[in-house]
Amino acid sequence: MVKEELFGVLEGAPVALLTITNGEMEVELISFGAAVRSIRVPDRNGNPVDVCLGYDTPTEYRDQGGCLGASLGRYANRIGGAAFTLMGKRYPLFANEGSNTLHGGKEGFHKKLWAYACEENSVAFSYDSPDGEEGFPGKLHVEVMYTVENGTLTIRYQAVSDRDTVLNLTNHTYFNLAGHDGGRVDDHELTVRAGCYTPADSGNIPTGEIASVAGTPLDLRHGAVLGERLDDPFLAAGRGYDQNFVLDEGTEPAAELYCPRTGIAMEMTTTMEGMQLYTAGHLSRRLGKGGAVYDIAHGVCLETQHFPDAVNHENFPTPILRAGETLRQQTAYRFFVR
Repeated sequence: MVKEELFGVLEGAPVALLTITNGEMEVELISFGAAVRSIRVPDRNGNPVDVCLGYDTPTEYRDQGGCLGASLGRYANRIGGAAFTLMGKRYPLFANEGSNTLHGGKEGFHKKLWAYACEENSVAFSYDSPDGEEGFPGKLHVEVMYTVENGTLTIRYQAVSDRDTVLNLTNHTYFNLAGHDGGRVDDHELTVRAGCYTPADSGNIPTGEIASVAGTPLDLRHGAVLGERLDDPFLAAGRGYDQNFVLDEGTEPAAELYCPRTGIAMEMTTTMEGMQLYTAGHLSRRLGKGGAVYDIAHGVCLETQHFPDAVNHENFPTPILRAGETLRQQTAYRFFVR
C-alpha cells in the first residue's frame, strides 16, 4: 500500500511524501531527490525502529547537505580533475569538491524534483536530464523504483540516453540500526565481502590500482565492530571509512550490518561491482528528524555503484552508457532480527 501526502513546498513546487507499507515494514520517500526519508522495521521486541537518517522539511534536504537518503547522478562519487574524455572529446565539469566533481556537480540529481507514479507496493521516480546538464553529454531519461516486500527494500535503476554518456547512479541512505537518533554506530558489526579496494589520493580520487584489503582495516570479510576501526589513521585522515570496495563477484550478500542494541540486522545484495563504504566522517553536527542530533559516525552508507573516477581509468569497469542502450541495475536491503 502507498499513501501519498504533501511533504512541503519548495520554490513554489509541491514535494510529495510517499509511504509504502508492507507487513511490519514501512518506508517513506520524498520526490525531491527521489530520496528515502525513513525506514521502519521491528526490533527484537517487535517495536518499530526508524533506521534511516533524514530531515523534516524539503528546505533542509536542499540546503543542509549530506545527501541524506538521496538518489545520486549523473555521476555518483567523484570524477578527478572535474573532466573526462569520451569518444575523443573532452568534457569539462563543475568542480564542487576542490578540483574534482562530486555527486554530479553543482546541482546533481539529489537537488532535482522527480516525477513519480505509485503501484501497490512500489514508487517509480523519473527524471529527464537535458543534454549538457552539468556538462554531461546526452539527453538522459532515468528511473528509480523503490519496492517494499518481505522485509526488503529493493531499488531498481533504469536509464537510456540519446548520446553516448557516462552514468553512475546510487542511493545515499545513512543507516543506523539503533535508530536514526541512536548516535554513533560504534557497536555496529559490519561484514563486506570484498577482497580488494581502489586506493585513492588525498582528494579521494583512485590512483588506478586495485589492491588487496589483507592486512588493512578495510579487511571486513569476516566482520568487524566499527568502533574498533573508525579511528584508524589508515582511513580517510582519521574520519572513518570513505573507501570504494571491489565486491567479490557472485558472492551474496555483498554486505551485512548488525546492531546488538536492537537486534536488527541488514543484508545488502547488488548487481553493481563497487560499493563506497562511508561512515559519515563529514556529517557535521546538525538537527535531523524530530530534533535528533546527527553527527560524525552516526550512520553507515553502503553506496553500490561503478568505481569512483572510472571514466578516467581504462582498467576499471566502464561507466559508459551507449546511445540507445538501457542501463538496468538493482540493489536490495533485507532487514531481519537475529
